[in-house]
Amino acid sequence: MTSTRRTSPTLPIIAAPANIKAACSSCSLQELCLPVGLSPAEIDRLDRIISSRHATRRGSSLYRIGDPFSNLYAVRTGAFKTVDLSEDGSEKITGFYLSGEILGLDAISTDRQNFGAVALEDSEVCVLPFKRLEELLREIPALQHHFHKIMSRDIMRDQGLMLLLAGMKADARLGAFLIGLSQRFANLGYSAMRFRLRMTREEIGSYLGLTLETVSRLFSRFSEEGLIRIDRREVEILDFTALRAIIEVRD
Repeated sequence: MTSTRRTSPTLPIIAAPANIKAACSSCSLQELCLPVGLSPAEIDRLDRIISSRHATRRGSSLYRIGDPFSNLYAVRTGAFKTVDLSEDGSEKITGFYLSGEILGLDAISTDRQNFGAVALEDSEVCVLPFKRLEELLREIPALQHHFHKIMSRDIMRDQGLMLLLAGMKADARLGAFLIGLSQRFANLGYSAMRFRLRMTREEIGSYLGLTLETVSRLFSRFSEEGLIRIDRREVEILDFTALRAIIEVRD
């Protein structure tokens, strides 16, 4: 007998107006998302399979644990967290997704959503029907190649989390998290040194396996030591070298 994990209720997804076309060819994120390296004709073919955009309010679920898998979701604006639930109903955050990143890859092998996806702020995604995408992947080698790179990046991120939780002290976990975010914001064309945290300190703690108190204490310590400057959710990295040095110190 298999156990059933309880899921939190899904709040309504707000569908974008029907006359808005989710066109890759005019999207500012096309160099970060699936259309990398495609010809205009190939991008047009991808345009045609994107069924819609969905706007999701902050705190609302895009999908829940156990939902049937049929779509991937490319984050166009905003940010999401993916969550698992323990038997007592407590939430465990398994990942954060920013603009240009793909949600739902983990469900391909199971045909069910293994995690829930919740908007960290008002967000919008492009909906990619997976069966139609599979057909294009077979027909367009460049698209297939980039899709495999996206999947590889997702696997590496999961492995990185395992290393964080298994082999690093609390300060190294937070340092690695900040450096990882810095690199991801740089990929989006934003500053690598100054960015806004889309998630709360409690959510960071859940992801890193730390308490809220530990995360708050470490932010204060990093600030006092001149590694970062922080104002609520605005973070500026002042000493990248010292932050990296913390990561290399093991128990």
